[in-house]
Amino acid sequence: MNIVLCGMMGCGKTTVAAALSELTGMEHADTDEEVVKRCGRIADIFEKYGEARFRELETEAVRAVCSRGNAVIATGGGCVLKDENVALLKSGGKIVFLRARAETLVSRLRGDTERPLLAGGVEERVKKLLEERTQRYVAVADEIVDTDGLAPCEIAEAIAKKFSLI
Repeated sequence: MNIVLCGMMGCGKTTVAAALSELTGMEHADTDEEVVKRCGRIADIFEKYGEARFRELETEAVRAVCSRGNAVIATGGGCVLKDENVALLKSGGKIVFLRARAETLVSRLRGDTERPLLAGGVEERVKKLLEERTQRYVAVADEIVDTDGLAPCEIAEAIAKKFSLI
């Protein structure tokens, strides 16, 4: 069974996935890292080809990481907005929404220049994306973990206990 982490950029998906992988011995995979390995920087893909092309590449990455099994998968912030991705991710795993308040996300993302969807002002963009996406994150999640004030290892431990992985 895969454990899939979803949520807003800055909620800790990549860091928690690494901690959960270390804690459980499960493989670690990251859809954004898969895209970068295959196609280069995400910001460059957005600039050259647009978000629609990035989303196609993201779905290819989802297919690749889901086929591994017994993995902790960190997804990009918009990955679960696409029904096809959710079906692939749920086919062999459980989705965990890592929920964080806007203030937490903004403080973590301030100064980040690698995320194309933050162009135009971190605080405004984070609040807008959070408002647009939270309902979807909740709808697709098998479990929700509130991450505010918790260290990645604490979040990983909570997830591992929820799914009896330790």
